[in-house]
Amino acid sequence: MKSFPLVSVLSVNFNQTQMTLELIDSLKKVSYPNVEIVIVDNGSEKDSPDAIPKTFPEIKFVKTGKNLGFAGGNNFGLKHCTGEYIFFVNNDVLVTPGFLEPLVTHFQQHPECGMASPRIVYHQPPGLLQYAGTTPINPYTVRNKGIGYKEPDVGQYRDIRPTSYIHGAAMIVPRKVIEKVGEMYEDYFLYYEEVDWNERIRKAGYEIWYVGTSQIIHRESVSVGGMSPLKVYYLNRNRLLFARRNFSGTRLLSAWIFFTLVSMPVNTFRFLSKGEYRLLKALWKAFFWNLTHSAKVRPLVVEKI
Repeated sequence: MKSFPLVSVLSVNFNQTQMTLELIDSLKKVSYPNVEIVIVDNGSEKDSPDAIPKTFPEIKFVKTGKNLGFAGGNNFGLKHCTGEYIFFVNNDVLVTPGFLEPLVTHFQQHPECGMASPRIVYHQPPGLLQYAGTTPINPYTVRNKGIGYKEPDVGQYRDIRPTSYIHGAAMIVPRKVIEKVGEMYEDYFLYYEEVDWNERIRKAGYEIWYVGTSQIIHRESVSVGGMSPLKVYYLNRNRLLFARRNFSGTRLLSAWIFFTLVSMPVNTFRFLSKGEYRLLKALWKAFFWNLTHSAKVRPLVVEKI
C-alpha cells in the first residue's frame, strides 16, 4: 500500500442503538490506521441514540431530526465526512479487522474504479455468502441476481473483478467520484437508491468492482423477506422509477410492458388469493405513483403507507 489516506466510515442509525454500538466496536478494532467514524441518527423514535456518543465520544455523531431514508441519511452524513474515501456501511454489519486495506489498495491501483463492495457473508448461519458481485439488471424485470448468494463460503469468491452492481450494505466510493456525479438520489427513500447511484457513476466513465479479498459480516437474517405494505410499495414504485430514470427507448418500453402486463396481474392475483388487501393497495399505489409523477421531480414529503 502506497499510503493510508483517510477513510470516512459512514453509517445511519434508526431505532437500533445497540446494533450501531456493536458496529462501532468492531470498527475500533480495524488494522487500517487512518479512519474516522461518522454516525447519523435518522430520527430515531423508539430508543435513544444518545448512548452512541456517550460510549464513543471520539466519533462524529449527528442527528437529522427526522427520517430521511437511506439516501437522505447518508447524504446528510456526507457533509460531515472528510476522508478521501467514504465507506458506506449498514449499522447491522460487523467488520473484520483487515477489511479496509484491500479496498483502499484496489482504488490506488485502479483509478478507473468508481465504487466497490467487499465480500459479504451472513452472520447466521455462519459461513454463508450473501454477496460476491451481481449479474446485470434484466431490462424486462428490472431485477438482477447476486453471485454466490446463499452458497457456502469456501474460498471460491476471494477474487477481485469488475461487477455489475455494488451492495448497498457495504460500499466504498472515492470523494472525487462523489464530487463529480453528485450524491444519491433521495426520492427512492427505500430500495434502489444505491443501484441508481451505481448507474450514474458507471455512466460518468467509472468501473464498478467486487473486492473479494475484503470481508464484512451482515447480521441481516438469511430468512429475511417478510412483506409489509411499506416494502411492497417502495420495491414496486422504485423498480419502475429506476427504469424510468435509467432506461430509454425499447428498454424502457419493455420494462413498462412487463410491469403492467406481467408483474401487476401476477402480484394482484397473489395478494387477492391470500386476502392481503393492504399489500394489494400498496402495489397499486406504487403503480399509480409512476403514472402521476415525473422521474425527475423530487416530492416534498415521503408517502406514508
